[in-house]
Parts: sequence; C-alpha cells; structure tokens
Amino acid sequence: MSEAFEKLVHIPADSVHIEGMLELPKDAQGLVLFAHGSGSSRHSPRNNYVAQVLRNGGIGTLLMDLLTPEEDMDYQTRFDIPLLTRRLLAATRWIKNDKRLAHFPIGYFGASTGAAAALQAAAASGNEIRAVVSRGGRPDMAGAHDLKQVKCPTLLLVGGLDDVVIELNQEAYDQMQCPKQFVIIPGATHLFDEAGTLEEVARLATLWFSQHLK
Repeated sequence: MSEAFEKLVHIPADSVHIEGMLELPKDAQGLVLFAHGSGSSRHSPRNNYVAQVLRNGGIGTLLMDLLTPEEDMDYQTRFDIPLLTRRLLAATRWIKNDKRLAHFPIGYFGASTGAAAALQAAAASGNEIRAVVSRGGRPDMAGAHDLKQVKCPTLLLVGGLDDVVIELNQEAYDQMQCPKQFVIIPGATHLFDEAGTLEEVARLATLWFSQHLK
C-alpha cells in the first residue's frame, strides 16, 4: 500500500471485538502492533507519541485496546497475561488475513503488562514476528518458558529511576536467548514523564524497528 491510510478498525477476538486505530504512512515498510499496560488505553499519550515517531520513520502502527471497556473495569482481567496474549495473536491473524496488510513485516511494542503479552505472542508466533520493543515493561510476567521461546530481536527499555522494574527486566533478559538489547534510560521514572526521556524511547524504538522490519 503506497498511499497513507488511517482507519478505525474492529477486530474479532474470542466473542468480542477489539477496537483499534490503524495508521500507515506513505510507502510503509512494516507494521507495529501496540500492547498497552494495565489501566491504560489506545489513547495513551505516551504510546501515541511513540506511534507518531514510528510513522514519521516510515513504519505503520496499530494502537488498540486488547480489552473491552467492560473487561478493563475488572482489575484482575488487566493482569490476565494469557488473555491479553490471545487478543494480540487474534489481531496479528487479522492483519495476516487482510490482503492489503498481509505483506507487512510485523513488530510488537509493549508497555508495562503489555510487554509480557507481546513476548508471549512473539514466542507463540515463531518467526512471524520480526521485532519486539518493551517500554517500562514487565517481561518477567511472560514466564521463563515463553521468554526462552522468543526468536525475534527484542529491545528492553527501562527508566534509570525505576529500580524494581530494572531488576525484573534484568532477570527476564538473562533468560532470553534471542538477539537482544537492554537499555536503561538515565533520569527516567516508570512513566518516562521526565524531559527528553520519552523522546529517547521513541528514537530507540524507531531505530530498532527500522533495523529489523525493513
């Protein structure tokens, strides 16, 4: 698809439909699916900022809510990693079954608990997923078995002031056997609210996806 494209989509998953915004820049070189964290949504200003930078770099994005509004009201469901993974895989299949989109190399961008779902989905997809980026993620929640199954290049980004999450990411990183990189962004807390830190996340994510999707 050579022209820029933007569409609100409804993706069948389990017995529900998940809503997402699919945006492709002109001559897109790949497509990144976003899995947001608990208590967030596809309208998250942080993920939308990263998505805009990716599109500026020639990479399409699909920002979506993996839970329905009703499901998201249940605190337990927000942390149901197998459910989030299943929904992400359903969205991936939906992309692969659409003749306009099927040719795109696919990557995942996961934040917080969404990172665990992204890694479980990547593990289940074998070579179909080309790259994963985790921002302030909980890759440890993917579990040791799935972490070892991930084949695609994976970048873990953590804020330098996010002490507990640094440790959890290091443990997950040590278990992964794929091409990988672990970057601690100085001066950043969990939400990367500090000046320049989210910009660094977006820059590194765009470089990673550009390298591995194009």
